Amino acid sequence: MAITNSDLSGRRVVITGAGRGLGRVLATAFDAAGAHLALVARSEQALTKVASSLSGDPLICAGDVRADGFNETVADQMIERFGGIDVWICNAGVSPEVAAVEQTDPAVWRDIIDVNLTGTFLGARAAAKAMDAGGRIIVTGSVVGIRPRGGLAAYAASKSGSHALVQAMAQELGPRQITVNAVALGWFDTGLGAHWHRDSEREDDIAQHTALGRWGTPEDLPGIYLFLASAASAYVTGSTIAVDGGYSLL
Repeated sequence: MAITNSDLSGRRVVITGAGRGLGRVLATAFDAAGAHLALVARSEQALTKVASSLSGDPLICAGDVRADGFNETVADQMIERFGGIDVWICNAGVSPEVAAVEQTDPAVWRDIIDVNLTGTFLGARAAAKAMDAGGRIIVTGSVVGIRPRGGLAAYAASKSGSHALVQAMAQELGPRQITVNAVALGWFDTGLGAHWHRDSEREDDIAQHTALGRWGTPEDLPGIYLFLASAASAYVTGSTIAVDGGYSLL
């Protein structure tokens, strides 16, 4: 019997939202695992800074994941540079807007939905077009999409929608042996959650409602992505896996 493993040497991986926070953590982890990377974000300067800290020579693709055709351009460049795409991580996102529904500006609502949901759809769509059998699409979701909080309606809707997108795409792409999964992140002291972590009242409230009694750290982040990108996860698809320290339990 063949034993699957988590070796990522030579895997061709696209990471969106790679200029900061979780994206930077993932770029470092996948680079250390031997993957060939395409780093995607709106800021070329931020991407260049991330790339300079890596041992490999990543492809840098600066642009907006919401723009028509941009994700296909990333796919084309990845194929030209590395000969294909094995993993596409839809990680680009914007921070939650803390406001009651009646105080939420429609423009803010549209921006959050457009980046977090439409941008994810367009990236996953481009990946599906470009991938061969055995491809992996991984979406950064949120525990807020599983257990919404008041004041975060737009963010919760965007992430809940991305979880549903994962389930639909998993069914469509299963016959091609392409897996699609979401990682529902809890509260981390990096990236989009960092400004919440600096609020002592919110910090304590979230820790008290987390089974492990603490916020997540950057070291807690990459393991699930490395697993979902590897051969070890070949029979996992359509799943939303919570990495939240047990926040969704309480």
